[in-house]
Amino acid sequence: MKAPRATFGPKFRVRSAADFRRAHATRVIEDVGFAVIHGARNGLDHPRLGLAVSRKVGSAVVRNRFKRLLREAFRLQRYEFPLGIDLIISVRPHQERAADDYRRGLSRAAASFQRRLPVD
Repeated sequence: MKAPRATFGPKFRVRSAADFRRAHATRVIEDVGFAVIHGARNGLDHPRLGLAVSRKVGSAVVRNRFKRLLREAFRLQRYEFPLGIDLIISVRPHQERAADDYRRGLSRAAASFQRRLPVD
């Protein structure tokens, strides 16, 4: 059997403000040092990622770099994440880390949310 492609298409992105509000209202939070990650069930058959990177984090170049690193970490691991979960990442100001640090943080948060989120 052929392995599924690990792309990061539109269906894997949290885009609507209502979905961001729903995740924040759920109040299931994981602090991973470089960011605070909110989790919520999304009722879909796949996980999704939402990013919030404020100007406090740095210049546009720095913010975009963090977003690229986090999207890549999500893309590479999304098949390991629980199905039907939204991860909303609010990045804190920090020095850039190795890509594996971001991957470990996302994995830790997803595992925590799997245990702590109510089942729909």
